[in-house]
Amino acid sequence: MESHMHDQSPPSIGEPAPDFIARSTKGQFQLSALRGRWTIFFSHPADFTPVCSTEFVALARRREAFAALDCQLVGLSVDSLYAHIAWARALENLFDVTIDFPVIEDPTMAIGRAYGMIRADATDSMAMRTTFFIDPAGIIRATTCYPHNVGRSADEMLRLLRALQRVDGSDRLVPEGWEPGRPVLLPPDDQPGDAADWFCRFEADN
Repeated sequence: MESHMHDQSPPSIGEPAPDFIARSTKGQFQLSALRGRWTIFFSHPADFTPVCSTEFVALARRREAFAALDCQLVGLSVDSLYAHIAWARALENLFDVTIDFPVIEDPTMAIGRAYGMIRADATDSMAMRTTFFIDPAGIIRATTCYPHNVGRSADEMLRLLRALQRVDGSDRLVPEGWEPGRPVLLPPDDQPGDAADWFCRFEADN
């Protein structure tokens, strides 16, 4: 793995996603090569583990939905490239899915540490169930972090991606649980007058 991420603080929302080059199940991978597309970069504690297996199967079954949003999924764990390949084949045989997104090896935990997926002083990857939503310009737009024993929702990852794309470049906001086609929110009225709803106004989504 090649990187210039040493001695940096973990990236936050609104900051560039640190670039890196590493081996993956799809060959040599460089994060910045995905500029121009949305990217969901997610870590998992280990291959051949139950929670991670269910996540990968769910993501694989929704690959067309992510592709329709011009989004590339990218997985990461500390396991070796050979373990990634063997696990992907096992999932494909067991669940009749295709793991067609790259899964990166991070045996030294350098990438995981640089992204704050695990603490700098951690000796294992058990905290690694973090997701970064990266926009086409390479900027981190949202993150989620789950404990090692609770699985993420592929449907919520899709929903969050759609919400981020909806507000991108717009002054509109999306409310709790927003789905495409539902009303969006207007910014608070800076001249509310007598309007009771000046701080929470809905608008039909076109």
